[in-house]
Amino acid sequence: MTNILRVESSIKPAGAVSRRLTDRIMERVLAANPGANVVTRDLSAGVPAIDGAWLGAVFTPAEARNEDQKATAAYADALLAEVKAADLLVIALPVYNFGVPSQLKSWFDQLARKGETFNYSEAGPEGLLKGKRAIVAYTSDGTKIGSEIDFASGYVRHMLGFFGITDVQFAAADAMAYGPEAAIAKGEAEVDALAA
Repeated sequence: MTNILRVESSIKPAGAVSRRLTDRIMERVLAANPGANVVTRDLSAGVPAIDGAWLGAVFTPAEARNEDQKATAAYADALLAEVKAADLLVIALPVYNFGVPSQLKSWFDQLARKGETFNYSEAGPEGLLKGKRAIVAYTSDGTKIGSEIDFASGYVRHMLGFFGITDVQFAAADAMAYGPEAAIAKGEAEVDALAA
């Protein structure tokens, strides 16, 4: 059975183009995998930023954690378990101010744990989440994917790769300010091509 993790990160409760694209991705993926198990993680309400207390919690052995550490670690562990269980990640990436939404950045920060998602060796960092695939729904008003002002797609590709997820594809409805209908149609066509 295929396990799919859908990660929404738009701050818009409804009408977000990134959600429209992830809906389309999910339709295509589920048509090809009708028995798939889907978990949705909606980050729109925010994700706690990591801090010293987080660091202390996740790197303290479970049996030695105090109550606050247990709660902090339980949240981080739940996010980690979702990603570890997934064969496919479908990630919404609306571009805010040329970069990733803060809640998506915090999600990656929660996942970046030595010994869980990566390790260091003499050869450099090694991702521990190999064998997974990611499809990213990239949307932006004025930023073209891959342009010199796009600080979002490269970051997401890098973080996924750092975790060992190197099969990463993007469907982009980008630079919508210059023609929203055409940009959305382009993104939808890219979704359809990915699913083929």
